[in-house]
Amino acid sequence: MSLRQTSSNSKFPAKTHARKVADELGVDNGLIYLPGQLESTWEDSDMGPSFRQRRYFYYLTGADFAGCAVTYDMNLLLWFGTTPTPAKCLEKADLDEVKYVSDLPKYLISKLATVQQLYVLRESQMPKLGSLGVLTPQVRVDTTSLLPAISEARVVKTDYEIAMIRIACAVSSKAHHDVCARFLYFKNECEIEATFSASCIASNSHAQSYPVIAGSGTNAGTLHYDSNNEPLEGRQVVVLDAGAERNCYASDITRTLPIGGKFTREGKASTTFLQLHAHMVAANGLLHLGILHNGSAREIFANGTTAAFFPHVLGHHVGLEVHDVPGREKLMLQADGLPSVVRRSKRTPITPGILQAMIKDAAGVYGGPFTGRRELDAGMVVTIEPGIYFCREYIEASFLKKPEHAKYINREVLEKYWGVGGVRIEDCILVTGEGHENISSAAPKGERMLNIINRR
Repeated sequence: MSLRQTSSNSKFPAKTHARKVADELGVDNGLIYLPGQLESTWEDSDMGPSFRQRRYFYYLTGADFAGCAVTYDMNLLLWFGTTPTPAKCLEKADLDEVKYVSDLPKYLISKLATVQQLYVLRESQMPKLGSLGVLTPQVRVDTTSLLPAISEARVVKTDYEIAMIRIACAVSSKAHHDVCARFLYFKNECEIEATFSASCIASNSHAQSYPVIAGSGTNAGTLHYDSNNEPLEGRQVVVLDAGAERNCYASDITRTLPIGGKFTREGKASTTFLQLHAHMVAANGLLHLGILHNGSAREIFANGTTAAFFPHVLGHHVGLEVHDVPGREKLMLQADGLPSVVRRSKRTPITPGILQAMIKDAAGVYGGPFTGRRELDAGMVVTIEPGIYFCREYIEASFLKKPEHAKYINREVLEKYWGVGGVRIEDCILVTGEGHENISSAAPKGERMLNIINRR
């Protein structure tokens, strides 16, 4: 496969995506209207941020440029834009018709005279009809149904979407390999970021799914560290969390690399049990290291104390967003009476209280197991990303100062691990009818990663 090519000769499946949305809406009459993103400039400047298309709009069009809109009347998918030409747009995406955006108001007025329902994502995206008129009284405007319908449709990916995520993972895996191959020469975090980004651009993936995270030492304990400007000298590991986009589809891969090409005793111990998962595994591993004591793994787990070292969710959906929409149900257990504890990313902290509530939910206290949790279906792409972190400020403030947690934490042993900062290993997993496939397995890890770093 050439990473410089899109590797998909098929058109963007706009009609397939539109039909999925219509099925989720459960209607056969009405008009969907979605505007694309406009170009913008910074205040007092003729320059602006890099263009980023609205993902819900892209899902129905495959159009990644500014000044566009799309309509779908449950039978006809019509796309409006400025550049490239309508003929070129029809070549790239499976659409019924493409017109210039100047024709949009006139088309909407005529179409809205024949339908009774207009679906928009939110009130701020209502169509602007200008001087041609206003909505007739018989047209009902629905600003609440479309967002959950498209979100649900996006959860299970089409073949085209899976192909794009595969390419993004392949590009990112090669970039992780290139970092490993040069790792012993790096002196600063910025060199890691530069090498990863350059490799992706050389593979014709110019956009990153999220800012590159290249955190060394204590910076590795910050989940979304992105300064990437500190020296590596005197530190133990680097957490490299980075993934490229391909045609707006994301990847998300994390590896933990030993500075100097060899893990320290503490760094190696921290990574030994990471490729398994969840808090019980963490509790057993931390007991083995002596960081936790004075209780069994189950007792410490039930107390929520493992959240000190594993304070984020185990995974999330991947698609048009790196932390993609979860649809109507969450991947994680969700306790009754609590807010939605996990939206779509690992940014939401898992506190001891949330962990305890999730345990109770799994045990059936709140109406049976799996309350509020989605089952995995073939075609979903999710991450698995266990991590162990030694963030001094967080652990001291939220755990060591609280007797109910402090009694289980061995301060003397923990002191040896502050310098590790944190470790995380993350892969993108495609759910299949037979099980699963790791589509980011080409990114080096374990013994293979060490062999590449040390040129063995």
